[in-house]
Amino acid sequence: MAETTDPDELEARIAKTRAELAHTVDAIADRVSPKRVAERSVESVKERAGAFVASVGDALGVRQKPVQLGEDPDGLWDEEQPNLAPVLIGVGAVLVVGAAIVLLRRRRKR
Repeated sequence: MAETTDPDELEARIAKTRAELAHTVDAIADRVSPKRVAERSVESVKERAGAFVASVGDALGVRQKPVQLGEDPDGLWDEEQPNLAPVLIGVGAVLVVGAAIVLLRRRRKR
């Protein structure tokens, strides 16, 4: 790269480099900002929760219906309300088995 001694050109290059550096520092600061990290984490959890709810709804044969604030809870289902008892029993059984495994492991360590 050819060296230039023109003060105006040098000043312009310094100003351009300074602006690029400021932009880079701002981008890095935004990326590691605790507020931004938390926002991205919350958004990620919302997306995964939405996918999970959709998959459970598909498994139960229930279609999602948009809900408006103040809407009657009994009218949230397109058809008749699904029978959630088997799902709740399954979740309860998984929790009981998980708790039993944790307790057994703790006793073995003693």
